[in-house]
Amino acid sequence: MQVSINVNGEQRTHDVEDRTLLVQYLRDDCELTGTNIGCDTTSCGACTVLLNGESVKSCTVLAAQAEGREVTTIEGLADGEELHPMQRSFQKNHGLQCGYCTPGMVMASVSLVEENPNLTEADVRSGLEGNLCRCTGYHNIVQAVLDAAQEKQGAAE
Repeated sequence: MQVSINVNGEQRTHDVEDRTLLVQYLRDDCELTGTNIGCDTTSCGACTVLLNGESVKSCTVLAAQAEGREVTTIEGLADGEELHPMQRSFQKNHGLQCGYCTPGMVMASVSLVEENPNLTEADVRSGLEGNLCRCTGYHNIVQAVLDAAQEKQGAAE
């Protein structure tokens, strides 16, 4: 079957098998390897992308289900050389170690802050509980999200 999906602002059309997962489509057909495959069971969140602005685990979505929709991957967040505020905040707050979970964690965090920029630490921990990190203990990740949320609030004022 043929799918046509707006990926990072660019219309992409490919022939895929009916059973092709969105994560496979992004990595194999679009050659966007920033979206990681972690568990294939929706447990880890390494494959999180934005689908029409909301975070989804792309290992649970068929490419056909994204037909005609907008997908944003980690590669689509930056504006040229200018990092997205969440990416800058993760960098500034050392919100990564090995980096494997980072793309999914950043994407879930972007969605979380869009939904509620007035986050508390408990809100962030609850909002990211579907994204696992085996390295950091989450402290710096939570700080990065809170900093990015504060920056968004400041920009809105």
